Amino acid sequence: MRPSSSSLDLFILTFNCAKALINVPVFSAHLYAALSQNATATNVLPDLVVLSLQEVAPMSYAFIGSYFLNPYYARFVEALNLASTRLLDHTKYGGYPESVSSQGTSSSPPPPPPYTLVRAKNVGMTSILLFARDPTSVSQIQEAECGFGAADMGNKGAVGLRVTWSDPSQRDKSTELTFVATHLAAMEWNLKKRNANWRNIVSGLTFQNPHEVLPGVFPVNEHPTPRPDTSGAGIPAPVARSLLPAGSVDSSEAEEEEEEEPLLSSSSAQLPLAQQGLTPSQAATLQDISIFKPNSHLFVAGDLNYRISSTTPPPLSTFPSFDEGSPNHYSNFIGRDQLTLEREAGRTFHGMEEAPVLFGPTYKFDILSSPKGAVNEMAVRKGVTQNGIPEVPWKFAPHRWPGWCDRVLFSSAEEEEVKVGGYDAFPVLESSDHRPVWFRASVTLGSSSESRSGSELKGGVQRKKTLPVPVDVDAWERRRIARKKEVVVGWSAFFWSTQEGAMVLGSILLICLGGWWAVRGW
Repeated sequence: MRPSSSSLDLFILTFNCAKALINVPVFSAHLYAALSQNATATNVLPDLVVLSLQEVAPMSYAFIGSYFLNPYYARFVEALNLASTRLLDHTKYGGYPESVSSQGTSSSPPPPPPYTLVRAKNVGMTSILLFARDPTSVSQIQEAECGFGAADMGNKGAVGLRVTWSDPSQRDKSTELTFVATHLAAMEWNLKKRNANWRNIVSGLTFQNPHEVLPGVFPVNEHPTPRPDTSGAGIPAPVARSLLPAGSVDSSEAEEEEEEEPLLSSSSAQLPLAQQGLTPSQAATLQDISIFKPNSHLFVAGDLNYRISSTTPPPLSTFPSFDEGSPNHYSNFIGRDQLTLEREAGRTFHGMEEAPVLFGPTYKFDILSSPKGAVNEMAVRKGVTQNGIPEVPWKFAPHRWPGWCDRVLFSSAEEEEVKVGGYDAFPVLESSDHRPVWFRASVTLGSSSESRSGSELKGGVQRKKTLPVPVDVDAWERRRIARKKEVVVGWSAFFWSTQEGAMVLGSILLICLGGWWAVRGW
């Protein structure tokens, strides 16, 4: 879909994996269909692919680290390269089939995989995977992370990558991109916490330590106070306070939220004391390490968890329908979407854009063991397939409003643009109660010699991108302390809640007993 030689073809996919391994052939088939929708004769595959994965693995594995996550990542690597190889093959031999057939055997050696995993990073159960067709086109990789949970831990959180991509055919053409994968607070009633999660991302997800980029400017705080737990974990549903119409947003809550923490654009807002004396150059340096760097394209993808109501559905509620002829078609429910309402009101995702949401709800699906009672019962019984895969029998979970939880938003760099080519969702998958959502766009490239650097943007030029909340200069120290706690929690959960951990404990116990008997007998 590259319109000219000076653009980047980008594909982003977000998926809440429900802590389960994906079915590679199934995922690959749907991924193939998504990739083929925007394939062209000149650019069959995207230059970069970014996966935002939430609940990628059980918490014990995720808190311990990458070794236990590698088997989960490996399946996505396999699925992407399988889909990409098939698409290249079908393009080479002409035509795009309507479904994906099984790969035929061949005596020739397999070609090299189309994509290379350039970087994988996680915070708790949220991961980001960056793939490139040409890994040499990616440089200057930076990482960032923050947690929303108790003691800043990452049971919910955000993880980011910032990279420079150069056109392999024109090395003087490049652009900087910032990718954020996140999982915000769940439950209908946690609207304020979701907005607070966003503010935490803006303030705490920094790609360099503020104390290092501005040495001596801020007082050293080796034991910063943990931020409040905004993960929403364990918070019960509130008692109904009013008879709000189903699907409405409690505006009083949002107003209270603004009063609790005004935005920097508000006349009542004040910078933290340590930042009040910053020079314009120092303030610009601080912004440049945040996600709101002016000359960097920003993409945020994840399970954002915004719903269509701030209360749970009462019995016999009318849910969205996928039947285009129904008066309850899902297009009649998207107007209740909390994310759109809050974003347009200036309470969350400030300055971000989103392509039109034309697909149906992506959450919450109950996967059924038989067609009986399924929303798509007739299609399942008839053996209807999507992308060559039989439909999964499902219905909406009755205790949650169906919603568009899984989203991709973006903000283009100054003087450059993002042209959206596709924004859609996968069919229902058997392994999760969420549907994956994908996004494809063309990103214009500036000339390396002509594009203004971050430092050049600082001097006397009014920036279009402005920080809605101040940068947390102690975020790196908070995260360092939280990571130590995650390792302790992860290993504790591993030993007491997994089969592998039980085997290790059993082996240790047997060794100790054997040693005791040996010493006693000796």
